[in-house]
Parts: sequence; C-alpha cells; structure tokens
Amino acid sequence: MQRPVVTFVLAGGRGNRLLPLTQERAKPAVPFGGKYRIIDFVLSNLINSGIYSIYVLVQFMSQSLLRHLRDGWQFGGLLQDQFIIPVPAQMRSADETWYRGTADAIFQNLNLMDDLDDHLVAIFGADHVYRMNIRHMINFHERMHCGCDRCSNSCFSSSCDRIRGD
Repeated sequence: MQRPVVTFVLAGGRGNRLLPLTQERAKPAVPFGGKYRIIDFVLSNLINSGIYSIYVLVQFMSQSLLRHLRDGWQFGGLLQDQFIIPVPAQMRSADETWYRGTADAIFQNLNLMDDLDDHLVAIFGADHVYRMNIRHMINFHERMHCGCDRCSNSCFSSSCDRIRGD
C-alpha cells in the first residue's frame, strides 16, 4: 500500500522578473494559455499523480490566486484527505514577520505537519511550467529508503541527489 503524501505548494512569490505581468498578482496566478494559471501545472501534476492533500502557501498579492483556486480547484470536501487548502502567511515566527523565503514559509507552517506521522511530505514551487508524474519520484524515494530527495532540472536527465535517512 502506498504511503499517504501531503504536499506544500509554495505560491507566495512576487515575480519581479515577470513584470508587468506580476504588477497586480503573484507569479503563480499569471495567466497561461487562456483560462489557466501557472500554478495549474503543479496542481495538475499532483492530481494526475494521485496526490490529493495539498496546502498552497500564499503571501504576495494573492487575491486572484485565491479566486482561481476557489473557482477551479475545489473537491467539495467529501473526503478529509482530499483537499487543496490555501494557507495565508500568518506571522508564526518569533519576530512576527511575513515569509522571508521558501524555507521560512515551510518553517512557519510546521504546525500543519503535526498529525502526519506516517505521511510523506512533498514541497513544490507553484511557478514552474512542466509535466511530471510525481508518483515516479515518490516510488524512487521509497525504493531507495531515502530520508530526503531533491529533484531539480537535472532530475529529468535521471540524475537525482539523495540523502539517506538514519
């Protein structure tokens, strides 16, 4: 049986390199191909890979992204382990600051992992355009008994960095 997977999608980026497209919205909310948004790539990859527990961490100009998630990515809440939940920045750090980067966004939301003892946790960016069967990466992770995997562009040429857990 496959271990359950919970995913954190980092969608709080300002997107300065995409100005003027990001003048009024976060980079993951930039339109792509008509009615789609850049975030739809990672969400489609997750859903098509059978991963249905998704937290979307938002921060910068998130209203259009939140509207897109509401209108296009709701499951209806029938099953507790199938969700896409937007998580706004909550200033959970000791100095009560907004997210100071991707690692800090995860750190400030560690409380969402409190009840995930037997789950795998996956972290993805929301501003990448690609197609991937994420289940292949998870199967590799479990087969190799890794503590942590990092997949980047080089992963697509079948070269992944591995860190073995004790």
